[in-house]
Amino acid sequence: VQLQASGGGLVQAGGSLRLSCAASGRTFSSYHMAWFRQAPGNDREFVAGITKSGANTYYGASVKGRFTISRDNTQNTASLQMNSLKPEDTAVYLCAAERWSWSYLPSNYSYWGQGTLVTVSS
Repeated sequence: VQLQASGGGLVQAGGSLRLSCAASGRTFSSYHMAWFRQAPGNDREFVAGITKSGANTYYGASVKGRFTISRDNTQNTASLQMNSLKPEDTAVYLCAAERWSWSYLPSNYSYWGQGTLVTVSS
């Protein structure tokens, strides 16, 4: 599966952005999906994840209650709605897919999009 992330940009603190991850292929519903982020000098951090059917969602502690992950298996897309953004949310956001197992760990994921930059100004 090939992934293409989009929707990043510059936003003021307290604002919102919606990221999208478009997937190629006809088996999108066979993949767990996740969003990670990476700021300069930092490790890749788990942001949010969603299981194949969308029945279960998971969030990192720093974004819980502010971000919402969703997917549309008919449109082959996964989305990340980000509200109440903070300057510390500034990072490159990457979507990832994995067919076999669910995990918070980046090493679990076989497929990655190219990333989209989110910058939150104070």
